[in-house]
Amino acid sequence: MTNQQQEMIEYTTQEVIGYLMEDYKITMEQAMEQFFMSDTFGKLSDIETGLYLDGSAYIYEMLKREIQCK
Repeated sequence: MTNQQQEMIEYTTQEVIGYLMEDYKITMEQAMEQFFMSDTFGKLSDIETGLYLDGSAYIYEMLKREIQCK
């Protein structure tokens, strides 16, 4: 993984955690746990999927669908 790829993943992660906190009115710790334990984060972290190239809003929508299915 290149530094640029890692930075893109980290930036997207920060954005998604912010969205979770705002929409679900939860703490940063709760949002981090929810995102880091998700399949969506697993896919984002796998550079082979190329998901890190998509916008944070798109990835957040994926996460919301995953949450609704649980």
